[in-house]
Amino acid sequence: MIFDRNEGNNRRPLLIFVLTTVAIGALGSIFTQPNIPTWYAQLNQPSMTPPNWFFGPVWIALYIMMAVAAWRVWRITGLASRELGAWGVQLALNFAWSAIFFSLHRIDLALGEILVLDLAIIITALLFWRRDRIAGMLLLPYLAWTSFAALLTYRFWQLNP
Repeated sequence: MIFDRNEGNNRRPLLIFVLTTVAIGALGSIFTQPNIPTWYAQLNQPSMTPPNWFFGPVWIALYIMMAVAAWRVWRITGLASRELGAWGVQLALNFAWSAIFFSLHRIDLALGEILVLDLAIIITALLFWRRDRIAGMLLLPYLAWTSFAALLTYRFWQLNP
């Protein structure tokens, strides 16, 4: 069975979590990439905006940590758990932000959406923490980055009314 959490050394589920998480991030880039040299480049940029090359490596690292955290919790709870339900919700919200900001060009809606995403990450991290403290801690860099992204989104909204 692909998802047998009782099989001690089977890393296939970990690989599936990583590939799924990274794939969802890559799908979000469908909205992002075409808009970076066009719409995004024309926006007034906040002074705290990181260079474009910085985002890819950061997101890859965060997606891997998110996947490992989910895998660790899955080994305890299985797929049909409140914890992994919350993880799925925050992953969907993560994906949606790219579509709202980059494809719809709705900075105002993206700001509201990312605040909901931050709340979903907090809830997921707390649920994970109760099951596996390492899993909960693995989500903290993600929360820090999306909190920074929320601030950055706010500044984009201010500078581009």
